[in-house]
Amino acid sequence: MKTYQINEIFASLQGEGIRSGTANIFVRFSGCNQTCKIETHQFDCDTEFVSGMPFTVEEIINRARFIAPKCDWIILTGGEPLLQVDMELIEALKSAGFKLAIETNGSLPVPAGIDWITVSPKVAEHAIKQKWANEVKYVRGYGQGIPRTVVEAEHYLISPAFDGPTVSRETLEWCFKLIMENPEWRISCQQHKIWQVR
Repeated sequence: MKTYQINEIFASLQGEGIRSGTANIFVRFSGCNQTCKIETHQFDCDTEFVSGMPFTVEEIINRARFIAPKCDWIILTGGEPLLQVDMELIEALKSAGFKLAIETNGSLPVPAGIDWITVSPKVAEHAIKQKWANEVKYVRGYGQGIPRTVVEAEHYLISPAFDGPTVSRETLEWCFKLIMENPEWRISCQQHKIWQVR
């Protein structure tokens, strides 16, 4: 029986992006094809997605229904979920009545059937394979310019780089300045860190 390596499944509010504040079930897949280090990205990845255990599709659905029986949105996240997400999983989750969102670094194409696509690039623009999204979101540290993205999106977001649970005033003010100079973009803060929820 096919399994997916899952780091965790939990219910929480979406903390960033256009869907911020909405109820979701997060399915965090183990593994990633990128390494986010402060030397290259001005932030270190703060998500643990190395560990995990195998789940069948049925186990994912049962766990989701158990932890949040009234929630109909599942966010497929990671790491990089597209290392594992396939049509079998998408079709099973849709058949079970879920709407699907995905958070990807854009290095792999998103299969059909996903209702909301968030691309948060961690690679050079020429290496991005997912060229369309509902929202594209870049993390920005102090001094980094507005992105020249190849992703066509409904919404363009920058997120100030956090240092643990906080973001410096200098970084926030820098990002505010970027938005004022580029009003087609908007800010998206990692509110779940402020709310102190997962």
